[in-house]
Amino acid sequence: MRVAMHKVLLVIQREYLARVKKKSFLIATLLTPLIFPAIMAVFVWIAVEEKENQSLRVIEVVDETGLFFMESSEQYAFSSSGKSLEEAKALVTKEERYGVLYLPKMELSAPQGIQFYGIENPSTSLIGYLEGALKRKIEDQRLYAKGIDPIVLKEIRTDVKIQSLTLGDAGEEKITDATVNYAIGFLSGILIYLFIFIYGNQIMQGVIEEKSTRIVEILVSSLKPFQLMMGKILGIALVGLTQFVIWALLSGLAMAIVGGIMAPDALEQARQGSLQTQAEVGGINTGEVLGMIAGINWFVILGSFVFFFLGGYLLYSSLLAAIGAAVDAETDTQQFMLPVSLPLAFSLVISMNIIKNPDGPWATFFSIFPLTSPIVMMSRIAFNPPAWQVALSMGLLVITFVLSTWMAGRIYRTGILMYGKKASYRELVKWLFYKGNA
Repeated sequence: MRVAMHKVLLVIQREYLARVKKKSFLIATLLTPLIFPAIMAVFVWIAVEEKENQSLRVIEVVDETGLFFMESSEQYAFSSSGKSLEEAKALVTKEERYGVLYLPKMELSAPQGIQFYGIENPSTSLIGYLEGALKRKIEDQRLYAKGIDPIVLKEIRTDVKIQSLTLGDAGEEKITDATVNYAIGFLSGILIYLFIFIYGNQIMQGVIEEKSTRIVEILVSSLKPFQLMMGKILGIALVGLTQFVIWALLSGLAMAIVGGIMAPDALEQARQGSLQTQAEVGGINTGEVLGMIAGINWFVILGSFVFFFLGGYLLYSSLLAAIGAAVDAETDTQQFMLPVSLPLAFSLVISMNIIKNPDGPWATFFSIFPLTSPIVMMSRIAFNPPAWQVALSMGLLVITFVLSTWMAGRIYRTGILMYGKKASYRELVKWLFYKGNA
């Protein structure tokens, strides 16, 4: 046993060092964390530049109804000079006006024919602003026609917001929010998905390369194929974990540096823009979000993430290693990849809809089903699913991993030395029952 473990450790060491010493690994590891702070800095810079360089845009209003008065804002000024539509268009072509808002005679119950003319294509924000302003004004006119004062109606209207709290075993109250919980779980599932595909494919490609170059014949002369497979899986897993840890540290450092060197007024403008958006959509404030984040059981989240992260990786890596052993070239893997990639892709689809009903039958089933549980259960875990469902999901994942590893090992030991013959599903089934040591 000690000799076998030593051989596996040697394979792990070989796979780990062979990848972390590559220039591509170093470049990707060092540059990737800089992408997100750079994107943040670019967005803040663009917002500041647009704010500073944005000039007041004058829009000529041609109102054939005589019912509308458009109030100006910080971005748009409206001119109602009584010009005809053609005269107003002439002002636009002379660049004396940014555009023309044409309001024809219409039935207020079914407004149609409203048009905007401009030299350049108007932004969606401008069209949305105009549509919102006209919608409110048409509604006010229809209320007046019914003898109702719109001002009184606005005073009566009341915004209602329900605060969601969960009760702990001891009766303690915690502020919760479905959006925050869903974001944490879904992002965790995305990380697991990316890790499985990126590093699982590395295992498959490594097996194919060693098989095509006949290096594997030398390797299996001194250790069992199963030991070689487990060493490759664990070694590449350590490469991925190393990269993730470095990314986390560098991303935090880069974000802190970007936040420190950005101009205070730029950050303030971004904050004010966020507050304005919250006011427009009735969103929650920063304090409430921080309270919700603090109320999340991070010990459960992180513990579950590590388990499903490793469990999902080990399960799919063994399957991908078996696929690599069954083919001679990467182009031959397509026929076997669909059964492996389809559950992962389906997991993302289910996870996207979990926020609608995190305890629904479909969400519950696929969070327990082993091939989808690593991603789907992580999307549910922040919603505090029943403990028995989490335990059942974990248990079935472990059992399936052991079973898939046994099956993959038997396919691996036979397929890794097979050359020239394209394997089929029938051949793989036969390989499972070949006699010999894995």
